[in-house]
Amino acid sequence: MVTRRNVVAGMAGLPLAGFAASLSTNSIFAQDTPMADTLATSAGDVTIHPVDHASLVLEWDGKAIYVDPVGGSALYENFPAPSAILITHGHGDHFDVPTLEAIAGDAVLVTNQDVFDKLPEALKANATAMANGDEGTVLDLPIRAIAAHNTTQDRMQYHPVGVGNGYVLTLGDDRIYIAGDTEPTEDMLALQDVSVAFLPMNLPYTMTVEQAVEAINTFKPRIVYPYHYGDSDLSPLETEIDENVEIRLRNWYPNGQG
Repeated sequence: MVTRRNVVAGMAGLPLAGFAASLSTNSIFAQDTPMADTLATSAGDVTIHPVDHASLVLEWDGKAIYVDPVGGSALYENFPAPSAILITHGHGDHFDVPTLEAIAGDAVLVTNQDVFDKLPEALKANATAMANGDEGTVLDLPIRAIAAHNTTQDRMQYHPVGVGNGYVLTLGDDRIYIAGDTEPTEDMLALQDVSVAFLPMNLPYTMTVEQAVEAINTFKPRIVYPYHYGDSDLSPLETEIDENVEIRLRNWYPNGQG
């Protein structure tokens, strides 16, 4: 179970730490620069590092798990070398071979089939492809691939059914859901006991903020990080979300919105 309390300590260069379970109101904290949050799990803290747009790094139990790293190696030089890399799909803001070649080292990669097929042989040797619904392990951690695709008819060309993945990672007794590029899918809405969810919300490629609100109020993750939001107006998240869900707005665009 995630315990939680709101402590903003980034101005002193400190991470956000622990959350008080008694908190029942939404909170949105804006930041000028990306800043790490440290979440307590039953098996140790997980530190969440927003990087840029849809890229993030999770640190847990001496391991670093990179998600959709793009943008060149300089963005990652202050993080531990990756133990594993998760890639949701093949669009350029989620998958970039030169970045992977520069940072991957001997990290294991988990990808969808489309990305796996595009990997150079050296990276493919350490990679595993997962399809929607597949379950397995990465670094001995349970992982499940969640369907990630558009559902609105005039957006289907962006993310067709059966191509992209979201991922649910289980760390201790906490589940972390990284949605990738998607609108609300049946897989997403059926999720249960999600401690942290990273949800995209920008048009025309992913959810509207209103769709995100509906999805959040349906599967009720304890903590939500909006990411991949571009210039979307996120203000509905302040007033329309179930009071037991905490919204954490972080700056995913430290160099300006792409």
